[in-house]
Amino acid sequence: MPTECNADLFGFAPVERRRVVASFGGGSITSDAGGLLLGATDRAIGLVERFAGCFVDRRARTLIEHEVRTLVGQRVFGLALGYEDVNDHDHLRHDRLFAVLAGKLEARREDCAPVAGKSTLNRLELSRPEPSKYHKISHDPEAIEGLLVDLFMEAHQRAPSQIVLDLDATDDPLHGKQEGRFFHGYYDCYCYMPLYIFCGRHLLAAKLRRSNIDGAAGSVEEVARIVGQIRQRWQRVRILLRADSGFAREALMAWCESNGVDYAFGLQRNDRLAEEIDAELAEAQVESQRTGRPARRFKDFQWTTRKSWSRRRRVIAKAEWTQGEANPRFIVTSLGRHEVKGRHLYEKIYCARGDMENRIKECQGELFADRTSSATMRANQLRLWFASMAYVLLCALRRIALGRTRFAKASCGSIRLALLKIGALVTISVRRIKFAMASGYPYQDDFRKAHVLLTAAVR
Repeated sequence: MPTECNADLFGFAPVERRRVVASFGGGSITSDAGGLLLGATDRAIGLVERFAGCFVDRRARTLIEHEVRTLVGQRVFGLALGYEDVNDHDHLRHDRLFAVLAGKLEARREDCAPVAGKSTLNRLELSRPEPSKYHKISHDPEAIEGLLVDLFMEAHQRAPSQIVLDLDATDDPLHGKQEGRFFHGYYDCYCYMPLYIFCGRHLLAAKLRRSNIDGAAGSVEEVARIVGQIRQRWQRVRILLRADSGFAREALMAWCESNGVDYAFGLQRNDRLAEEIDAELAEAQVESQRTGRPARRFKDFQWTTRKSWSRRRRVIAKAEWTQGEANPRFIVTSLGRHEVKGRHLYEKIYCARGDMENRIKECQGELFADRTSSATMRANQLRLWFASMAYVLLCALRRIALGRTRFAKASCGSIRLALLKIGALVTISVRRIKFAMASGYPYQDDFRKAHVLLTAAVR
């Protein structure tokens, strides 16, 4: 309830006979002071500078207020800090934190802020291969895709002996008339169907695709590109591809076999496969009914389809009886029996791919990778890459600076809420810029540890 006639003053219930009032007249205050950690992380891995290098700026140099690096960094930092849309930047352009991250405290023109507003950022996202009157910045898709793989490899101090690449397709629901939208029966909506490739927490590819295609469409090309780039630097690394049954396609398996890449893919159940494990299922059923608990058996055999496969391949079957019914599962793999037992391959190696779904949830649910509301697929792919770079930046922060804190395994959203969303009063003098952060902030020790490690990494 208001206590004064001042429209800018808000009154609340009194405490100990004192009036409680609030206003937005606190001066230069930011709610994102923890974003300074993002700036230090970026300096450690050089993400924004190199990402900006994937763009071509054809604007007149004498008329530019905001450099491409400023625009790209502003968008990546904004997504990492939880601002999903360019509209948010009409206010954020006056936030001192974003000016500090851009390395630019004052604009050259009186009618501008240190960083860009929504219209300039929108023109960046709507960039085209050829410049037009209003869109003179374009981007190089191949350079952006290559940068994601470079950042992944640079995150390792030495070449690993083996890596596992997880592939998955997911839905990106659409609510407008975007280019390339189609209705997908399985997802029951109009959507895109992006292809993601991860190695653990590392994002290597995020490819936007129409949804009127097979889930594995384009996977051979993406895998070939990534594997080729990895092997240029890590010649001896062993690579295992892991994916669900949507990727158990002859083209992808044959490419792996021809290029020395291992795979473990789910395999769609059919009547012929089910017949192969009738005896094992019967044994599991008897045990489950006797013990009252789920029971499973495994069978390892050679298998080929009647038409689609070019050769016989190793299949591992899980014959499981649970909750009063059969639950059979199958995987196909290039790994030999002398290398890994069937049960271990299924339970410890293949099933671990489920963690990739958490990574996709981080990208889409916490970094807005599914905010593909532009009219063209080119613009929406760029939006997806901006979100991907924000994810990579937060993963680098977690990897470099949070290993000794309680946030060592935290999701991107948890890191944002705990370490980045810090209120601070910003004062600028001739000699320094000071962020006076809230004294009651509960994770001060974790912030200190992160700062020490990031400072060492930048040096």
